[in-house]
Amino acid sequence: MVITTIDPARYDAQLAAKRARIEQQFAAFDPPPLEVFASPPMHYRMRAEFRLWHEGEDLYYAMFEPDPEAPLHKGRVAQKVVRVDQFPVAGERINALMPQLLEAIRDDTTLRRKLFQVEFLTTLSGEALVTLIYHKPLDAEWEQRARELQATLGVALIGRSRKQRLVLERDHVWERLTVEGREFHYQQVENSFTQPNAEICRAMLGWARDATRSSVGDLVELYCGNGNFTVALAENFRRVVATEISRTSVASAQANLAANGIDNVHVARMSAEEFAQALAGEKQGRRVAAMALDACDFSTVLVDPPRAGLDAASCAPLMEYPRIVYISCNPDSLAVNLAQLTQTHRITRMALFDQFPWTDHCECGVVLERRETA
Repeated sequence: MVITTIDPARYDAQLAAKRARIEQQFAAFDPPPLEVFASPPMHYRMRAEFRLWHEGEDLYYAMFEPDPEAPLHKGRVAQKVVRVDQFPVAGERINALMPQLLEAIRDDTTLRRKLFQVEFLTTLSGEALVTLIYHKPLDAEWEQRARELQATLGVALIGRSRKQRLVLERDHVWERLTVEGREFHYQQVENSFTQPNAEICRAMLGWARDATRSSVGDLVELYCGNGNFTVALAENFRRVVATEISRTSVASAQANLAANGIDNVHVARMSAEEFAQALAGEKQGRRVAAMALDACDFSTVLVDPPRAGLDAASCAPLMEYPRIVYISCNPDSLAVNLAQLTQTHRITRMALFDQFPWTDHCECGVVLERRETA
C-alpha cells in the first residue's frame, strides 16, 4: 500500500474527483443524480493492523509501501518499511493505544519477544480489542503478563501464534450505531469482516433504510455477513431471509438479531448459488425447509458481494426480483453487473459512499426497479 499524507483541507477536492469519476463511469446507464456521502477526513477507521518492527532496543509500528528505486525482486517491485508513530486515518482510540501499548511492552521480554504484528479493533464508543501475534508458543507466563497488560490498557486482549489463539476475555466488541434516531447494536468479531468506517456505515444503513421504506413483501439478502444491513432493514419488510457462507459471520448475525430484538429474520448458512437452487426447488434438506420459502413473497433482493462482483450466472437470478439493492465496493465490477441487470431493470437511486478517503477506492449503492413491460 501507499502511505498517504492526510491533509483535511484537500478532502473536498478528492471527494469531488471521486464524484466525477463515478458520474462519468456510469453515465451510460442513465442514473438519477448521484447521492454523495462524505467521510470524516481523519480518524475514520475503526480497525487497523501493523507489523511490529524491532531494531536493537527500538520498537515501532511499521507498514510497507513500494520502493521504485530498489531493484526488482523476482520480477516484483520491492517493498520498503515505513515507520508509523501515529496513523491519522485510524480512530482516535487506536491512535491513543498505539504509544501506550509500545510503552507497556518495550521492557517486558515476555510480551515483546517474537511479537511481529498488532491488530486493533475499536468502536465509536471507545471499546477496544487488541490482538498480539507472535512467532513463538504462548505459555502460562505470557498469559499472566498479558492479563496485566489488558488491565493496564483497558482493552480486551487476544494472543495468537501458530495453531494458538488465546482469548483472555472476549473475542469481539459491540459497536452501537445510531441511524434515524434508532440505536443498533452490532457484535464485531476479531479477524472477521466488519465495515471499517463507522460513520460511512451509518450513512449506508440510513440510505438503504430510506430506499426500502415503502417496501411490500419480503426481503432476501445475499452475502449478509454479520447482519450489518439485515438488522437495520428488517423493520421495512414482513420477513427477511439472509444467506451467508461464513460460519463465524452467521453466528454474529444471529447474535446481532437477538441483541436488537428482531424476530422476523431467518439466517441460512449457504452460498448465494445454493440459495438460488433452493428457490428453484433444485435443493432440498433441513436448511432449505427451515427457510419456509413457500411462505415468502420476495419483493426485494439485497446483494453486497466481494470485490469481484457477480458472474453472469449469479447475476441472472437477481433479475427475477422487482427491486434490487446492490452495494458494491468495486465500481468496475459493478459496471459489468449493471450492463446485465439494466436489461430488465432501471436505476432509480445511486449513491457514492466515501468509505476509504485518500485512496482510489469507492463504495457505491444502487437501487434498480424492474422495467414495465408493454
